[in-house]
Amino acid sequence: MSLTLSSAGNSKIEIKQSVFIGCARRIASPEDASSFIAGQRALYPDARHSCYAWVLSGGINMSKYSDDGEPSGTAGMPLLNIIQSKGLTDCAVVVTRYFGGILLGKGGLVRAYTEAGVAALADSDPVEVAPGTVFTVRIGYSDYDKFIFECAKRGYESQDARFGEMCEVDVLIEDRACEDFCSFVTDITSGRCEISKGGVREMIKGHPQIF
Repeated sequence: MSLTLSSAGNSKIEIKQSVFIGCARRIASPEDASSFIAGQRALYPDARHSCYAWVLSGGINMSKYSDDGEPSGTAGMPLLNIIQSKGLTDCAVVVTRYFGGILLGKGGLVRAYTEAGVAALADSDPVEVAPGTVFTVRIGYSDYDKFIFECAKRGYESQDARFGEMCEVDVLIEDRACEDFCSFVTDITSGRCEISKGGVREMIKGHPQIF
């Protein structure tokens, strides 16, 4: 299970006439991150700096950050620290700066980029996600109501139902619970069932308050 973003977040702060515009969003690959960063730069072509950080996990574990011309360690690393300190993954934060003519110093820059990054993440929608598998369960009509009721009681997520000679129900199960689910179906129907494994699908586990 991992914590990521389900929606983009935005921020805008002004410090000593410099404007910092933050944007946070979920990413799926290094290419996705590069496209997002390029898109933010295209939105503000006359800005002096677009600093960023991103983190990926799962099939690939990577992180990257850039100060984009700001003094070393004042922008990219603070943004990366924010992402990591909140336990987020598969997300990127870009903060674009319009220089206002007043130097902020290294400490001032760290605080400004941190504030803009935190605000952008706070404006987003964090969710827990986990890998899941879709099972198709074929049962008789006499078992259907009880099966649906017991699935709901145990938190198993019914996706779709089809009715013909038998009832066919698609259920999304977290990967770590697959064996328990198959045992549950067999028990609840006294073996009057057919279970087949379908595709893989991501499970959204909720909207935790981390900010």
